[in-house]
Amino acid sequence: MGFSRKEYEFLSEIGLSSGNLGCFVNGTWKGSGPVVSTLNPANNQKIAEVSEASIQDYEEGMQACSEAAKIWMQVPAPKRGDIVRQMGDALRSKLQQLGRLVSLEMGKILPEGIGEVQEIIDMCDFAVGLSRQLNGSVIPSERICPKMIGSVVNRSKSYDVGGELLMWNPLGIVGVITAFNFPCAVLGAPTTPLVTIATTKLVAEVLEKNNLPGAIFTSFCGGAEIGEAIAKDRRINLVSFTGSSKVGVKVQQTVNERFGKCLLELSGNNAIIVMDDADIKLAVRSVLFAAVGTAGQRCTTCRRLLLHESIYQTVVDQLLDVYKQVKIGDPLEKGTLLGPLHTSSSRKNFEKGIEIIKSQGGKILTGGGIIESEGNFVQPTIVEISPDANVVKEELFAPVLYVMKFKTLKEAIEINNSVPQGLSSSIFTSKPDFIFKWIGPQGSDTGIVNVNIPTNGAEIGGAFGGEKATGGGREAGSDSWKQYMRRSTW
Repeated sequence: MGFSRKEYEFLSEIGLSSGNLGCFVNGTWKGSGPVVSTLNPANNQKIAEVSEASIQDYEEGMQACSEAAKIWMQVPAPKRGDIVRQMGDALRSKLQQLGRLVSLEMGKILPEGIGEVQEIIDMCDFAVGLSRQLNGSVIPSERICPKMIGSVVNRSKSYDVGGELLMWNPLGIVGVITAFNFPCAVLGAPTTPLVTIATTKLVAEVLEKNNLPGAIFTSFCGGAEIGEAIAKDRRINLVSFTGSSKVGVKVQQTVNERFGKCLLELSGNNAIIVMDDADIKLAVRSVLFAAVGTAGQRCTTCRRLLLHESIYQTVVDQLLDVYKQVKIGDPLEKGTLLGPLHTSSSRKNFEKGIEIIKSQGGKILTGGGIIESEGNFVQPTIVEISPDANVVKEELFAPVLYVMKFKTLKEAIEINNSVPQGLSSSIFTSKPDFIFKWIGPQGSDTGIVNVNIPTNGAEIGGAFGGEKATGGGREAGSDSWKQYMRRSTW
């Protein structure tokens, strides 16, 4: 079946059509649940249809996945790493098409869409090296040869070597419930099913090429019913959830009731602090990128801008000037900086948020309205408001930036830490004493603590995640891999 619009024809290059099955179950595609339409947020017109998963599809898939996991866990870690390398290569071969699909279906501008796909490719490359570094340890024992390690290892009868072994084994099945804003890097959501399907098809080809069960990578396009099934399923050892703090709490409670493990990547309410010695031009460019990028729909979006009182007006004036230059439009068009919000509901939430902001004393310096069009476009907005306003403590998932003054670094840190969320933060300064205060125990309480760079974006070699209502989960680098492993002490 052909696509309704010529500009969608590239989707056939990544295995998509106008009608798609949304479940990869036991190595085959199916979907006996509701048929949904996925929409282009730039015009709210249908891109394609997807048959979602039913509970029956889910159960069939999980049964096969449980058996496949037993096979996958027995594959040596370096070999598993090589399989992941091949997955990265498969994604790399379709980088441009996948990036274009992310932009089309999610709404972020094309450079961001391509950059997101590159991120998952980089993660695959990172995993290859990591597969040879899942090291355990030998712990000296206070007892004399309690485990007879010397005897076991050296095949001797000398028992003067003793200690405990710590090994890391695969935890088992990991269930991922995720959000729309990074549909490829974190894989899919109910409103971005085409990205899930296209990515899964590339992964499935690699598994088949290596004579491995397709059920190792089982995917379901579906709504709340499927998400609830994942959270309740005792076969799933770890549930990784990306989304709002409100929903994340419910997922965590459900998983905890069955003594499962939970990895949460939840809301952010990120602040940038600009000190009086900062490079103002650098700070302004960084704030623009952090506040407007992905139409304010990143968990690391800058939502609060804290300005030293001596430079407050200078920075605000420069920001107002660059905001006037932001090109709003089709995210696939060259030069567009701000695309649409993801859904029409998101645009309605923006409108409600602006009314709440005004009712709590917020002064709109620029923007504050929707853009009349077929798509979900809104104006990038700057608001002057008190840090004590209740609305500032919440995450409005849109390009809305709150600006406020401070007198001292201590006051700025207190404002930074005053919100329930704790994902990302940044300070712009050239003074080492400010920097060490900022990154120290009495500085920012976020998981990502930056200096002279925006709040958004992260190096894959470091642990990504936050504290407090952001959930405490960590992904990517550092020792984040341990969350997916079972510790065995012998």
